[in-house]
Amino acid sequence: MKFNLHNSLNLAVAEAIQKTIQDIYNITAPIENLYRLLVLPPNPKQGDLAFGCFLLAKDLKNSPAKIANELVSIADHCDLIHSAQGAGPYLNLFLNKNFCNHMILDEIISKQIFQKPIVHQAAKTMIEFSQPNTHKELHVGHMRNLCFGDALVKIHRYCGVETLSTTFPGDVGTHVAKCLWYYKYHNADIPPQDRKGAWLGRLYTLANSLLEQQKGSEKESSNRQALTEILQQLHAGKGEFFDLWQETRAWSIELMQEIYDWAQVSFDSWYWESDVDASSVALIKEYQAKGLFVEDAGAVGINLEQDKLGFCLLLKSDGTGLYATKDIELARRKFQDYQIERSLYVVDNRQSLHFKQVFKTLEYMGFDQAKNCHHLQYEMVELSDGAMSSRKGNIVALQDLIDQMVNTIKQDYLNKYQSDWSEEQIESTANIIAAGAIKYGMNRTDANKKIVFDMQEWLKLDGESGPYIQYVYARITSMLKKHTQPADWNFASLEHARESAIINHLSFYNQTVQTCLEKGVTH
Repeated sequence: MKFNLHNSLNLAVAEAIQKTIQDIYNITAPIENLYRLLVLPPNPKQGDLAFGCFLLAKDLKNSPAKIANELVSIADHCDLIHSAQGAGPYLNLFLNKNFCNHMILDEIISKQIFQKPIVHQAAKTMIEFSQPNTHKELHVGHMRNLCFGDALVKIHRYCGVETLSTTFPGDVGTHVAKCLWYYKYHNADIPPQDRKGAWLGRLYTLANSLLEQQKGSEKESSNRQALTEILQQLHAGKGEFFDLWQETRAWSIELMQEIYDWAQVSFDSWYWESDVDASSVALIKEYQAKGLFVEDAGAVGINLEQDKLGFCLLLKSDGTGLYATKDIELARRKFQDYQIERSLYVVDNRQSLHFKQVFKTLEYMGFDQAKNCHHLQYEMVELSDGAMSSRKGNIVALQDLIDQMVNTIKQDYLNKYQSDWSEEQIESTANIIAAGAIKYGMNRTDANKKIVFDMQEWLKLDGESGPYIQYVYARITSMLKKHTQPADWNFASLEHARESAIINHLSFYNQTVQTCLEKGVTH
């Protein structure tokens, strides 16, 4: 992936530095290197921009501090720079406000800054995120994956990368069999009219609890047989439980779609675990016949010990596949269906070894794209009393959370507007604020750190919270509506240290997005 030199001001300063180096040392330094060495100083009093001279030291056979002091002459022949100072290995630059404020703010006001392509020659990319299971209830932990993945998609597209989004829900497996078993044999309730998908999730929790209770009893054997029968019908694609699976699966999909619509997230394609079940087994058998995979006691896999990844099991002795089996077939389909060159997987860090094995296996299978497959892992969301588990039932159900947040926002912030706003406006605004609180709360924490969910903290109207940012945005928008831009605005008068710091930070907007893209590709 190659990046454009998209910051007009920094490019002009880099060109001035290049000319100064040419004049003093009679060498031509690559403009790309000079451009990338320009940063914001940690303290605005140190300057508007800082240029590190470390890389020049080797070529010029001088100390970085000496080079920095010699480059201060840049201010003598560059209208953009008012003065320059050497500060150890850095050249601190103080900009000419008359030129630079206009250059920065004109691009922002005209929105030109937001239309610049940041990358070129970028690989066509697919980002897979949000892999919920049907027949389980979505909880607040699912939102970290959803928010993280959606942010990555938006960043890639903003930067000019051709990007496709996809999801891979798990709609088959033991968890489905448990839910259908309980629904058929132990549930006395009629399915509700609304939110049937969430109701199914509660049945799954009850099923797990009952199966645990009956372990070691005379019912354990019959329970195991019943679950096996259900799985066999689902695999065969016919029978009473297959019909029930189709009906209840639709309820879960409706739940997923409601959450995605609420969060304003959409996918270019949906892949389903059930769709790759049979074909993934056939793919492994095909490559086994080519001699790539080995068989031991009826099980099939690949020895990755030379890669320090152990043994990757792909087919169990009964001939059924595993998660790795399905992810290999899914990758093949992505490569084939969309001709992608790079594939990113947003999945929690517990699956780190799994994806290393899958990517290495794809490499041995001859897929060139395997080297551009990356697992973007993240830590889990926890409650104050520990990790969440749908199986155990200690979760904050997502739809219940949304209801609670919306009601809290109405009560604490919006009810005072009832005489001025319609019920629809209040409801819509409350949902927008709730979505902002969750999205910001999930994305503000480093992906490698756990999140302890605290609804009250995330809904605060001060400090680092989504509602506070929305509040500030609303205030700024209100101010802009009251003022038009006179043609003779004098941006040079914005000389206060805080004003200059804000303007300088704004000029680095695209660089910040670029940094997010670079970190989000392989981490």
